Amino acid sequence: MTAGPHSPHELMIRKLESIFSLSDEEKQALRDLPIQVRSLEADQNIVRIGDHPSQCCLVLEGFTCVYKMTAEGKRQIVAVHVPGDIPDLQSLHLKVMDNSLATITPAVVGFIQHDVLHRICERYPRITAAFWRETLVDASIFREWMLNVGRREAYSRMAHLLCEFLVRLKVVGLVQDHTFDLPLTQVELADAIGTSTVHVNRVLQELRADGLIRSKGIQVNIPDWQKLKEAGDFDPLYLHLQQDEPPSDRRDQDEFYSSARAGGHRL
Repeated sequence: MTAGPHSPHELMIRKLESIFSLSDEEKQALRDLPIQVRSLEADQNIVRIGDHPSQCCLVLEGFTCVYKMTAEGKRQIVAVHVPGDIPDLQSLHLKVMDNSLATITPAVVGFIQHDVLHRICERYPRITAAFWRETLVDASIFREWMLNVGRREAYSRMAHLLCEFLVRLKVVGLVQDHTFDLPLTQVELADAIGTSTVHVNRVLQELRADGLIRSKGIQVNIPDWQKLKEAGDFDPLYLHLQQDEPPSDRRDQDEFYSSARAGGHRL
């Protein structure tokens, strides 16, 4: 499941519209943005802590992560980004990177120069608001990850993370029948939920045994969404998804979010 026929611009618009309503004129302004598309290998740094970037990165295919390292070389993944995300929007205003951004999988990314983004923000204040909301949602997700790592047991942490991936990938059309691709290794999952690789393996086995997930290669299926949501203490409120008068092609997603609120090795 890749990003499909969406152009870089349409993927960005689709993601932004999941959290902020855009006018036709604003969408056209985004379509006119020059985007330099590049293919990157897995485990490749896009920007490093201490860098002074002059462009932002739009994820088009694959997964990226934001991470920090301890002095002893231990990595903590503090965010995972999926197609449609702009993981380093803060670099528009924070001139020095205080974290590193890298690919987790082979990825296709689009680079947009800061001066171009500054110009479109000056001309279209509501696009500025949309980008601001994007960074605020990133902060909201970070707070939820802090709660997840700090206060939930490993079983619930993993269930919560899988719930989040399902919802976020659904937004950009990368989920079919509660099935999605999750090409993260168990090492990367351990770095994301703050536990050991051995513990990740054990938790995944428990989730399978309890009938909450099925997996084959990188593909994950959620056979019982309600039970997984309960196991992960998951409420998608923190994702702040836009649901007022959604485009008609997202009607199925609307129903999905409504039901969501109600109720080394790969995986």
